[in-house]
Amino acid sequence: MRAAGFSDRAPEVVIRVVSAGSNNLPAIRWHLRDIAYGKRRMLETDDGEQIADKAAASRLVEDWDLDLDELTARAYFPARHQPRKLVHKLLFSMPAGTSPDKLLAAVRDFAREAFGFDHRYALALHTDEPHPHVHLVLRVENRECIRLNIRKPMLHSWRQLFAHHLRAQGVAAKATRRAGRSAVRRPTKVPGMLRPVRKLDSPRTPQNRAA
Repeated sequence: MRAAGFSDRAPEVVIRVVSAGSNNLPAIRWHLRDIAYGKRRMLETDDGEQIADKAAASRLVEDWDLDLDELTARAYFPARHQPRKLVHKLLFSMPAGTSPDKLLAAVRDFAREAFGFDHRYALALHTDEPHPHVHLVLRVENRECIRLNIRKPMLHSWRQLFAHHLRAQGVAAKATRRAGRSAVRRPTKVPGMLRPVRKLDSPRTPQNRAA
């Protein structure tokens, strides 16, 4: 017997890497202010601190040493046309009707397990749209200055881990591969069903084929 919340009809979890756009310090400050601004919004950091003041974005940029990261990137990669990415911007989303508090708890538990104390991050819950979602800003370099590059296998494993933590909160969720979700199923053959006969101008005789 299949446990509740694990059926094939459970909704797919969504983790989206938000287009980086500009990844310099002013753009990062703007993004942090944007996701934290609004009624019933606040930033929550990796150490559990909840920040609601207007200086939160600038303080995080300073605490994460992003200004130093940018200066180092300019010194070592002066010929780059695009600035080196300093943060990853992630979006965790579930369908309308999902408990925002359970979604936030699942993302919080996911981040602790996936990033632990290696990477600095901050997250913010948004409920201004029908589907609740959580923005997460992740420092690209960990505490040992090793950069995190997101690839498709990693993103799929993240989706599986996110679904696991949602189910732990009592929220039905699953994470299948995109290829499986987008595959078109062939229609099932019904016994006794006849295919339409293709009409030809003339019988396909050997003489006609040789002509």
